[in-house]
Amino acid sequence: MSGTPGRPLSAELSEQLLTVAVDILADEGWGKLNSDRVAARARAGKAGIYRRWPTMAAMARSAVGRFTLVRVPPDQGSLRDDLAALVDRWRRPLDREERAAASLVGAARHEEDLRAGLDAALVQPLAEAIRAIGARAAERGQQVPEARLAMLCSVIEAFWWQRYTSDRGALSREEVQRVLDEVLLPVVVPDSERATV
Repeated sequence: MSGTPGRPLSAELSEQLLTVAVDILADEGWGKLNSDRVAARARAGKAGIYRRWPTMAAMARSAVGRFTLVRVPPDQGSLRDDLAALVDRWRRPLDREERAAASLVGAARHEEDLRAGLDAALVQPLAEAIRAIGARAAERGQQVPEARLAMLCSVIEAFWWQRYTSDRGALSREEVQRVLDEVLLPVVVPDSERATV
């Protein structure tokens, strides 16, 4: 939050404004996020919005950048099961935070603030999760080369963006298993080692 000199900004109002922004993004999309709508729903003045965020993109960045859309899964005992736990989210419909983030994907190509918000919410947490899964595999005696982990991260990220931009909805358990066994594991583990994961 930037703010301008003067009275301290109310943290409670800031939170209320961000909550309204997330609701609009999740239910109506990026194209409907504007200061008039946020001010009306939050029963606040537009000046209070612009004291905090100079643009709607900056506000969306603050709102979505607080999310953690990918979490490090608990240790499942094997590389395959850790990956399965990581992508199990794909079997459920998008929740409120995911719908808000999804509404920004197209516009983020042209808006640095939106890209930064999505990076904080999804790209960085996914990279952290992949690093943790790779470290666990190494502790179990299965060293995965950094280049393979990086490729795995890119592939999973692509599937995540597709999930946010597709009308298809949640995947079935069988579809997630096929992606895991036919796409993700071959990226990270050579055929000769597959039986050990």
